[in-house]
Amino acid sequence: MAVLTRGFHGRRGKDADLPPGQYLTRDFPVLSAGPTPTVPLESWSFAITAETGQQSTWTWSQLLALPTETPSVDLHCVTRWSKLGTHWRGVSLDVLFENVETAADFTMVRSYGGYTTNVPLDDLLHGRAWIVYEYEGEPLEPAHGGPARLLVPHLYLWKSAKWVRGIQLMVQDDAGFWEGLGYHMKGDPWREQRYDGI
Repeated sequence: MAVLTRGFHGRRGKDADLPPGQYLTRDFPVLSAGPTPTVPLESWSFAITAETGQQSTWTWSQLLALPTETPSVDLHCVTRWSKLGTHWRGVSLDVLFENVETAADFTMVRSYGGYTTNVPLDDLLHGRAWIVYEYEGEPLEPAHGGPARLLVPHLYLWKSAKWVRGIQLMVQDDAGFWEGLGYHMKGDPWREQRYDGI
């Protein structure tokens, strides 16, 4: 069951450079596939698991000790709203994958609470994705995926998994939660890849 922020109001921006079918909002709607999990920082961890089973893991303090970036990005939700110029702080996936050896081309992102989404590995690298823990200069609120979420802004927002806990590398692609219910396997907003077969 999806959850939508009460009082959400959007408006179409005539001059905004938006993907097809999107409208501009100043709000930050909250959409979730289930309830917001509680993730204590002392037990939080993040793992990258190669197709061989080899794992690289980080605790919360280890994540915070890594070099950070402050991406300013536009967000595009499959429900047709776009929010422009959002500001985040986090760790590039390039840093986390630096010592990971893999022949895989696909990943399954896993979240606390059980949510999953598949993302091609190439879409997580080359300065295109982050594990973020601050939004607009403040710690990321649980409703928006705190303590940490994946941020993949060039894809529809359902690919930016909230409450992220790990990435599993896969040799063959597989559907995550929404993809298994008919959403597109890639999710490029500029190509309107909302649903399977498009």
